[in-house]
Amino acid sequence: MSKSNVNPERELARRSRRTFLSLGVGAVAGVACWTYLRSRPHEGDLPSPFRRVLQWNGELTSSLFRESHLAPEFLPSRIEALPPNGDIGLNDQTENEDWRLLFIPHESDEVRYLTLPDIRALPKRELISEFKCIEGWSRIVQWGGVRFRDFVQRYAPLSEKAAYVAIATPDNEYYVALDIVSALHAQTLLVYEMNGEPLNDVHGAPLRLFTSVKYGHKSIKRIGTISFSDRPPRDYWAERGYDYYAGL
Repeated sequence: MSKSNVNPERELARRSRRTFLSLGVGAVAGVACWTYLRSRPHEGDLPSPFRRVLQWNGELTSSLFRESHLAPEFLPSRIEALPPNGDIGLNDQTENEDWRLLFIPHESDEVRYLTLPDIRALPKRELISEFKCIEGWSRIVQWGGVRFRDFVQRYAPLSEKAAYVAIATPDNEYYVALDIVSALHAQTLLVYEMNGEPLNDVHGAPLRLFTSVKYGHKSIKRIGTISFSDRPPRDYWAERGYDYYAGL
């Protein structure tokens, strides 16, 4: 049959039926796939297939990570105010002079309690870097404190051989895990000043973490405990469906 003998209305109806059937099959397959994925056992508040994807993404990101790679730093004119954005673990306000950091070195039964003057005794580092929230916003903030690597080298150098760092608030309500390479990165700081002022309560006084190589929920406020592990420690948001690695 030549094209001139084709009935346009019949051809349109045939194509419409084919398109409808194709879309119907695709929709049924999509619903079946989604139902299957949702029915899988949960790991950390996520169905296991989704958790596997996040783990794969974390492994890929960590394999590409280089300690020598530094996040951009900015001029003081770019500094912005940082929204509080979260108060988990901040219920117990502690005066600076009463605060103690429980520090547990790697593979050691020795428990140390450090004060803020112990932290301040280390070389001070100031960094103007971008705080990136996983919700999609960011702010350029000036941080003042000490490099985490300097802290470890001073108080427990053998802890650099651990695979992970676990950090928690004094009440253990909020807790994060960092791979040791990210923790020892040059732009990971134990912070006691922000935008030229001492930390206030809503931003985690007297001591918090900032790391330029992770999303903001890893930069835990009001640190109470630091310990080390060869196995992945608990992480608050990873247990609630977020990426465990959370690298930028």
